[in-house]
Amino acid sequence: MNDDVRKYIYGTLVVFVFGLLVWISFIYVNACGFTLTCNRGAFVVERTPIPTLIPATLPAMQITTSEVAVPDQCSVAAVDLIGEWVAAGSSETDVFQFVDINGHNCESTFEEVKLLFIEGNLWYSGSLSCVSCHSVDVAVSPAQLDLSTYAGILAGSRRADAESSGTDVLGSGNWESSLLYEFIAATRADVPGHTEAIADLVIFAGRPLPPAVLTATPTP
Repeated sequence: MNDDVRKYIYGTLVVFVFGLLVWISFIYVNACGFTLTCNRGAFVVERTPIPTLIPATLPAMQITTSEVAVPDQCSVAAVDLIGEWVAAGSSETDVFQFVDINGHNCESTFEEVKLLFIEGNLWYSGSLSCVSCHSVDVAVSPAQLDLSTYAGILAGSRRADAESSGTDVLGSGNWESSLLYEFIAATRADVPGHTEAIADLVIFAGRPLPPAVLTATPTP
């Protein structure tokens, strides 16, 4: 009886070991094939196709304006922005150029100049807009001056009525000698809204012009 038990035990162990060897062999052959080097089991190396360099015979690369970072807006004194518009001819639609306080070449239009006259709380904290006093009704407007429209600004001050022209407030293109510059830049204790110095107000306005396109010199 004991001999039969031993046979069963030994037989089970032999079958187990044989089965384990067969399973390991199956996995090895499946992964490595019938070879001892097991090349099939090595990691695949990703290689970049050749060539990857740009030939030196190609045209020289150019640095375009889109590749140069520029700020979104320019910093300029509000009085100077009006002055540059006046010096450029005081056009309602044409673009005029100026150099901001950081030395950037910039451009703007009358639409941004107009905002200086119609926006409140701009020239100093709590300030009224210019058009709150100098409006289209020249009969009641101080100095009979209308700053609410392009036509009103060009019509000037001391007007007899809405259809007539008065004194040129833009100095015929000479900004610093104009009546408007004198009125804005000077501190006037007797005039509402001008009891504080406002000539040094710096604002964000205009758009910077892209730098000139740079072309790299081809290598001989």
